[in-house]
Amino acid sequence: MAGDVEETSGHGTGRSSVAVVEAYAELGRRVLADPARLGPTRLVAVDGPSGAGKSRFAARLADALAELTGGVRPPVVHTDDLLDGWEDQLSFWPRLEEWVLGPLRAGRPGAYRRYSWVRRAFLPRPVPVPVAPVLIVEGVSAARAAVRPELTRAIFVSAPGPLRLARAVARDGPEILPELRRWHAGERAHFAADRTAGHADLRVDGAPDLPHDADRYYLRIP
Repeated sequence: MAGDVEETSGHGTGRSSVAVVEAYAELGRRVLADPARLGPTRLVAVDGPSGAGKSRFAARLADALAELTGGVRPPVVHTDDLLDGWEDQLSFWPRLEEWVLGPLRAGRPGAYRRYSWVRRAFLPRPVPVPVAPVLIVEGVSAARAAVRPELTRAIFVSAPGPLRLARAVARDGPEILPELRRWHAGERAHFAADRTAGHADLRVDGAPDLPHDADRYYLRIP
């Protein structure tokens, strides 16, 4: 099924009308065959606007990589866990660099403190990030220009704006709407300036209407 060209998909959003179904396992094999560029680690960035389906994609890719490597699941770092609240949408990067990317670049394990959106503070217990063949970093701006030379794969997941907004509200409640709208404006400005989607190695439909086994396959935007 991987690589099959199927019927139209695109939700009337102006995206490509041809859906290309690909397997997470095949993507995992390509990642493992690619060279490591962050020290001994292959860094895979899963970027895209909030609510597009990045976390789900990153988890399924990690599952596929685990199957390919005898059950060893790669670490997944979510950039939301590194944010110091809503105001830190894009300026969190020095923490990611100091706590995770820098140590791995030197061949040493990293660790970070997860931000609690309930307590509005970083939790004291560190989350370890071991040196591994693959590290997946998921979140808005994960594939930003500053890290492109060290990326093994840059993946951009997209979905229609109204659906993304509805997903976020369903997950976190309507009280976040004012902050969320401001956040979406910041995303749009960043992606336009950074040209993230245009530099991605893979663009993924985060809201496919084509029936498929979503645990094993995704829809690539040609």
